[in-house]
Amino acid sequence: MTMNTPNLNRLSDFIQAATRLMDGHDDNQQPPAGMKSLLADLVAQDDWLPEFCTVPHPTFYQQFLLHCDPLERFSLVSFVWGPGQQTPVHDHMVWGYIGMLRGAELSQRYRTNPDGSLTADGEPDRLEPGMVDALLPAEGDIHQVFNAYDDKPSISIHLYGGNIGAVSRHVFDLASGQPKTFISGYSSDLIPNVWDRSASRKT
Repeated sequence: MTMNTPNLNRLSDFIQAATRLMDGHDDNQQPPAGMKSLLADLVAQDDWLPEFCTVPHPTFYQQFLLHCDPLERFSLVSFVWGPGQQTPVHDHMVWGYIGMLRGAELSQRYRTNPDGSLTADGEPDRLEPGMVDALLPAEGDIHQVFNAYDDKPSISIHLYGGNIGAVSRHVFDLASGQPKTFISGYSSDLIPNVWDRSASRKT
């Protein structure tokens, strides 16, 4: 979907509601109650994401920051997958939710064996638009994500219990389970301006 004027009120409403839920919540391993349903409400509508946060890269998946809480208690990111793109096997170190907005993606979870190697934990989960999946460190959050399509982009909205672009995380070698530290950063210095109310107040 291409939109000339995104409904940024949906995004600002989400940010305000999520900020209220985080007040008094200081656990980055478990989300506050109600956060999953907030993200589900956001991805249930596809009229709010700014165009510049939807553009795929021909080689790499993109991570566009939509909002980071001033205290870095949570962040919201648009992940844009070009056809056939995928992540390495990685973890998150904080709680997270994935809400599917456009297209579809596959998430293959992994468990750690006694010798430290990794084994696929069941079949890949397929996320379709409107669906939300949880990633909790205590339950095992090591996974690999794929665009389910080889011929078109997909977009998912990720919500994390921290400033995910600045969190020290790990990618893993499947055979050995050997971790390698990385910090993802973001794909753009731009973020949506959700605070300009002038257009809605013009008479």
